[in-house]
Amino acid sequence: MDEQGITFTSSLELVRWIGWAQRKAGEDWIRERELSHEQGFVLGYLVQNPGSIQRDIAQISRTSAASVSSLLQGLERRGLVERRTEPGNERSKRVFATPAGAELIAGFDSAMAAADETILAPLDQDERETLLAILKKVTAVLPQPTRS
Repeated sequence: MDEQGITFTSSLELVRWIGWAQRKAGEDWIRERELSHEQGFVLGYLVQNPGSIQRDIAQISRTSAASVSSLLQGLERRGLVERRTEPGNERSKRVFATPAGAELIAGFDSAMAAADETILAPLDQDERETLLAILKKVTAVLPQPTRS
């Protein structure tokens, strides 16, 4: 039993708890910037994939075109993204993170690395290597996640 009175009876429950702690750290970081999880994801995606079209954003975020349009409108109002029409094709718009948007989301990877370090702090280097080896062995036989 842990200090909160929760008893875990399987190793996979413990793995889920670790995943929850990592996700919570990411959500807290995003919330501090007054972004929703979806807005933070899309903004990060646009920093790495400038000039994406809304259809690509809908596909990668696994949401509808209408939802993406609404999400982008909110980010546009805050000056975090801009949509630009393509020369010769007024109907096609490319989406870019603005410098303010890129600055707002900068540091997420570092924040997540710090969260990982906090989660793994009780382990010494040998234990970390053993945990990594065990998790690689388990995940090697699982279906691989896809991006689309």
